[in-house]
Amino acid sequence: MCRLWLVACLAGVAGCPGGNDPPPMCVDVDTNCAELYAPTFDNVYTRTLRDTCGSQRVSCHSMAGLAGGMSFDTEDSAYAALTASRVTAGDPSCSKMIVRVTSVGETYQMPPGSPLSDPEQCSLIKWVQMGAMR
Repeated sequence: MCRLWLVACLAGVAGCPGGNDPPPMCVDVDTNCAELYAPTFDNVYTRTLRDTCGSQRVSCHSMAGLAGGMSFDTEDSAYAALTASRVTAGDPSCSKMIVRVTSVGETYQMPPGSPLSDPEQCSLIKWVQMGAMR
């Protein structure tokens, strides 16, 4: 009887929404926001990706970490990784990178634990909106 109760409780918990919810496909973004820096890929890389997500500050997206299969160790590897599947040029609302960096407080927020500032998020949003050019 006790074993049956435990199985029933665990089955009920397994179906509950919680920390393992996947990110949404799209989010609302403000494209009239005030960016921290000019939204060029050079700035996106040197002022956000390399220092916040890559090898300078943390190792999540370094060659050692390769979180999500992405390395931000070099500008080339960062651009290739993002434009392969994380950025939809011209559509920041439905770009995986933007969904994650603007989802502050969610379990899928990037970077984890320490969200980007609103102006920094804005620079990424505008870079994607302008076509995610190199």
